Amino acid sequence: MQFKLTSLAAQLAALTGVPVLQQRLQLSRAKHRSLAGHSLWAKRLARVVPGYAYDEAQFCGVDGAPAEVVQQRQQAFDRLSAEFHQRFARGAQMGQDAARVISDVAFTSRYRVPFQFSGVVRRRMPSSGFATASDGVSLTDLDGNRMLDLTGSYGVNVFGVDFYRQCVDEGIERTRALGPVLGTLHPLTVRNAQRLAAISGMDEVSFHMSGTEAVMQAVRLARYHTRRKYVVRFCGAYHGWWEDVQPGPGNPMPPRETYTLRDMDPRTLRVLATRNDIACVLVNPLQALHPNRNAPSDAGLIDGTRHAHFDREAYRQWLQQLREVCTERGIVLIFDEVFLGFRLAVGGAQEYFGMRADMVTYGKTLGGGLPVGVVCGRAEWMQRYREDRPADVCLARGTFNSHPYVMGAMAAFLDRLHTPEIIDIYRTLDERWSARVEFFNGQLAAAGVPARVQALSTVWTVTFTQPGRYHWLLQFYLRLQGLALSWVGSGRMIFTLNYPETEFNEVARRFVQACLAMQSDGWWWSPPGLEPQAAAKAMRRTVLRETLQSLWR
Repeated sequence: MQFKLTSLAAQLAALTGVPVLQQRLQLSRAKHRSLAGHSLWAKRLARVVPGYAYDEAQFCGVDGAPAEVVQQRQQAFDRLSAEFHQRFARGAQMGQDAARVISDVAFTSRYRVPFQFSGVVRRRMPSSGFATASDGVSLTDLDGNRMLDLTGSYGVNVFGVDFYRQCVDEGIERTRALGPVLGTLHPLTVRNAQRLAAISGMDEVSFHMSGTEAVMQAVRLARYHTRRKYVVRFCGAYHGWWEDVQPGPGNPMPPRETYTLRDMDPRTLRVLATRNDIACVLVNPLQALHPNRNAPSDAGLIDGTRHAHFDREAYRQWLQQLREVCTERGIVLIFDEVFLGFRLAVGGAQEYFGMRADMVTYGKTLGGGLPVGVVCGRAEWMQRYREDRPADVCLARGTFNSHPYVMGAMAAFLDRLHTPEIIDIYRTLDERWSARVEFFNGQLAAAGVPARVQALSTVWTVTFTQPGRYHWLLQFYLRLQGLALSWVGSGRMIFTLNYPETEFNEVARRFVQACLAMQSDGWWWSPPGLEPQAAAKAMRRTVLRETLQSLWR
């Protein structure tokens, strides 16, 4: 057995020109040092981290605040709780009912805040995820509260709900004569594919039922044509919840055929340049906002630190380097634009960064408000069969692929995409939203609060200028100010491209008011004379000590 392994290693070294151990070392060095870069260890650790919770007596003083601050917080929390129960009573009751029968609701309600605080928060400030009406950039919840929408429908809502309502209505009207007939294609399908090929700069198109499914098909095609099995993804990036392309905690299977490597790092380029088993590289351009870090979520604010920063030129250069090494090594470069597609430019991230991928996936907004996934690619990568090997095929089937209503809504979306009004929005997009970020941060600085925003165009995340154990509470103060956030809280705020100036200014005003209220209630107290870095380190040590004590018990 030892002889066979040695022979195999020698053959592999001869084929690659790189000793096997050195190749393995290169791969390890290209992984990010955090657990996000080591999915297998992250999974192992997740299995042993004990669940523990702060009780009511501990809740307001876990950062070592003095007694008068703890009392101030307790009174504030009581007021928050009373107001939440009064203003969101019906929605909260429906949320509790839903959590009993809808597993997704049970999950999101539990992981809205750091797990140590979750039990008290769920009892004292029950959330409502239900809405009954939308209009412009506002949502009306079950209790009749009118909220300014910062959820962005998880990326779908690029041009506002009224825009998509019109797309859906028009799409159904245009395909009403055929109706929901599946398998048989509506003529709009061909026109949509032609227009998407032109927009993406690709040759062929395939339609699917979701963005996750589109990415699955793109990877499958890459493996089929290269006859290689490994996929490279980048630390922190999300490409759907399937197989080990979503590695680490959350996936019961260990990573088997996916390498999670560092974004924007020359060591990753060396791995790509020296291996012969990599089929494709998956790029989610949203990672340009927070390279090598998981998507920001208030549930992850253990010590209150969060890092985000967007450098367009640096990320463009990185994509150019990826393009060069993938071309040289015959690796398929896939842009996953399911989330960002049509948000940065008509031609998406490819146009925005001046780069051409081999395949690009779309979803969300492209369906005109209805569920959809799309793969666009060069002809040599999209073909699902081999002329000389009739049994050697690459299947991808779906009952609802190219649903007539989806094709109708997509046609309406694509029609509007090229109107003068929409083209004008794209023309001034960067300048307008850069100015808004600067204005927003100026308002926060003038108010003297420790919150700031970082942005990739209309996708924003809130960062903090000082560490703290209670930053996650900001989402509840924002909600009381009439700002609707997704379940990840202040980790992601998504605006429509055409968010009106009046409403945007109102968002800024309400945001500042929420921050001032939170500061006044004592939640942003910090130890005097302690540098922020040292304070954050002390908080992490406290959590580690609590975890070990709980594990020991």
